[in-house]
Amino acid sequence: MTRQLFFTAALAGLLFGGLLTAQPPQGSQPDFIRQGNQLVREGKPAEALALYAAILKAMPDSAPANNAAGVLLDQLGRGDEARAHFQKAIDSASTPQSKAAAERAMAMSWAFSGNCSKTVEYEQRVLSYYVATKDFYQQGEIADEAARVCLDAGSLDVAWQWYLTGHQLGLRQPDITPDRKNLWEFRWENAQARIAARRGNQTEADKHVKAAAALLEADPEMAKAQARFLPYLEGYVAYYRGDYETALARLSKADSNDPMIQCLLADTHEKLGHKAEAGALYEKASKALAHNPPAAFAVPLARRKLSAL
Repeated sequence: MTRQLFFTAALAGLLFGGLLTAQPPQGSQPDFIRQGNQLVREGKPAEALALYAAILKAMPDSAPANNAAGVLLDQLGRGDEARAHFQKAIDSASTPQSKAAAERAMAMSWAFSGNCSKTVEYEQRVLSYYVATKDFYQQGEIADEAARVCLDAGSLDVAWQWYLTGHQLGLRQPDITPDRKNLWEFRWENAQARIAARRGNQTEADKHVKAAAALLEADPEMAKAQARFLPYLEGYVAYYRGDYETALARLSKADSNDPMIQCLLADTHEKLGHKAEAGALYEKASKALAHNPPAAFAVPLARRKLSAL
């Protein structure tokens, strides 16, 4: 079966399979999660792990504790141990929503290990949940999340297909508004530009950067939330063109709190011989606490780079 046919068949199964479920409201964050996060921020990950272990000894099926332990273990580069906790959360999930949340965490754990195919495996399960709830926006979000991981892992064809799928699913929303439609178009142009840049097709990349900029110019409301992504896109494309001066200028105007951008900017400084600046940015990226695609890419990379500098 060709990749396209496989994807079409898999997507059809997701679109028409599963049961309709309701999405319950989110609960409040347990105190031990806040305590653990504070310990991590203070540079005490071992104490945070001990806290989670104590909770799990008393409540081994606790989804918040298993998730918290898994996230921290991923950030420490202990992926196998992390996934044991996420699997426990999946196995003990009491609702379709909590199971999907645990499967999404498992997908991100595989992302921290740079594994595109295993990330996709679990994101497909999460996607089936949102298909069941008929949440087209979240379907597109999950597909784009899988695509982002695969792009960062260098699986460009898989990333392109998942970004296309995310674009198509997002646009299926029955009551979609013009600004939401423009958002999906902007994301698709952004994705195509980055993939073209990675493939070395600069003409194609520049075309999609211009298209993304035009969408922002035509929709001032969307631009309020999305304009911050344009310098990142321009810097990303310039970086893969080998134009490091332009990359530095554009990335310096991007979101300075995004660990992926910190790493890309650090590597740009490194290419330009700015060792101190690169080291400071890698150090910052290495301490990212999120469990999402930017952190999954940045934290392991930053730690490898710091050990080599």
